Amino acid sequence: MIIARWYCYARFGKKPELIDRIRNWWETIGKEIGQTDYAIYTGSIGAEEALVTVDVRVASLTELSEQWEKLAAREDHKAFGRDIEPLLVSGNTRWEVLRAVT
Repeated sequence: MIIARWYCYARFGKKPELIDRIRNWWETIGKEIGQTDYAIYTGSIGAEEALVTVDVRVASLTELSEQWEKLAAREDHKAFGRDIEPLLVSGNTRWEVLRAVT
């Protein structure tokens, strides 16, 4: 199993709106590309309050790559990026890909 973890930081006062938009993205676009096994987390104890992460679980790197290739052609995904930009601290988003070793 692979976990792709997306990190971002919300601007002050914008975290609830950002989480709502992220949740909507995974319930629509994410679902359509096959990213149905996901969880959204936010900073609490020992993590920055502004932190928002999404863990996406997939069977393999191949599956993840296929999903990301589908995104590249989607205008609604590009629009999502533009729409959430004012809610994010600029330049801090990133992905980490982890492999489960259970």
